[in-house]
Amino acid sequence: MQDPAFRPLGTPLSPAATRVMLLGAGELGKEVIIALQRLGVETIAVDRYANAPGQQVAHRAHVIDMTDAARLRELIERERPALVVPEIEALATPALIEIEREGLATVIPTARAAWLTMNREGIRRLAAEELGLPTSPYRFADSLEALRAAIDGDASTPGIGYPCVIKPVMSSSGKGQSKIDGPDEVEAAWQYAASGGRVDAGRIIVEGFIRFDYEITLLTVRARAADGTIGTQFCDPIGHLQEAGDYVESWQPHPMSAAALERSRDIARRVTDALGGTGIFGVELFVCGDEVWFSEVSPRPHDTGMVTMISQHQSEFELHARAILGLPVDTSLRTPGASAVIYGGVNAGALVFDGVTDALAVPGSDLRLFGKPESFEKRRMGVALARAGDAETARANAKLAASKVKPRVA
Repeated sequence: MQDPAFRPLGTPLSPAATRVMLLGAGELGKEVIIALQRLGVETIAVDRYANAPGQQVAHRAHVIDMTDAARLRELIERERPALVVPEIEALATPALIEIEREGLATVIPTARAAWLTMNREGIRRLAAEELGLPTSPYRFADSLEALRAAIDGDASTPGIGYPCVIKPVMSSSGKGQSKIDGPDEVEAAWQYAASGGRVDAGRIIVEGFIRFDYEITLLTVRARAADGTIGTQFCDPIGHLQEAGDYVESWQPHPMSAAALERSRDIARRVTDALGGTGIFGVELFVCGDEVWFSEVSPRPHDTGMVTMISQHQSEFELHARAILGLPVDTSLRTPGASAVIYGGVNAGALVFDGVTDALAVPGSDLRLFGKPESFEKRRMGVALARAGDAETARANAKLAASKVKPRVA
């Protein structure tokens, strides 16, 4: 298959179309689809449920179990996209590896990267054991007894100890993640991790707790220059606040020392170079003073990066679309900005959103309501954005705007 970087962009819904298939069509995928369509790309949105946000704006939509290798392959063979863009972790990645090897499509950033990052075990072993990057101490466990042993240790092997963080090896948006401080909390944390895992519900990672000053997302873009070579560019660091492992607000830029920023960029460059391909990567890092530890990486737009829709000249979604098409990118900051999550608040079907007028009256604010067809109490149904002269003011305004939006049952 011809390298997409050297293929002219075609006209959608014609024999010359440039076709891109997104595997996962939530709010992040929706924004990628919009960015692709602005460049005349024909888009195909695939998700496990009907009327996902990205399916509402794509040229075509399909509902399948994306962990079913046969169904996934059949769909790709039928649609014949030039690019397959994973937007979630729960995929039949061995099928993607075969599809890439056979030249049926280019997988973004690569099929190997999708496989390594689909669970925390693959990417942690790459970062810590192959690349030698600083990380928290960690062990893996596939039973409650193994988890207790990993924390407690024995005469020959020191344990992780308390406090520690327990996560499913495969989950998203903090699902199944908990911090525990003593042995009486282990069983509940195991059960929560098992229920939060998307595919392998019987395997978890337990990490030693790092006492850090703050956590950042460093959006890292691998994109082609005019001469065809792939280079790495960085967005300004994004700070974020989590509750129960789930992002609730983010802001850009986050202040940090020059030494910490240089170390963060070095870690991000090394891990993304090892993953290869093109596109945007959300590299999560812990920072204490000038010291930096690698946490996780997603080879796709990151939820904390939604702030870039108001803070950057090109959002993380535009950067991803351009990079995977082989086009130049601009990671520069336009203005300090912030985002704050709007939750559904209820378990229901169709919602209406009161207070939108009041939210948009907040200075420098904007909204994204995702259009998800079903609401849960803690499901992310939208995000408020705000720009200001400094990140702290933007944070206050984003939270104020979010607080004025009141979802209710239609």
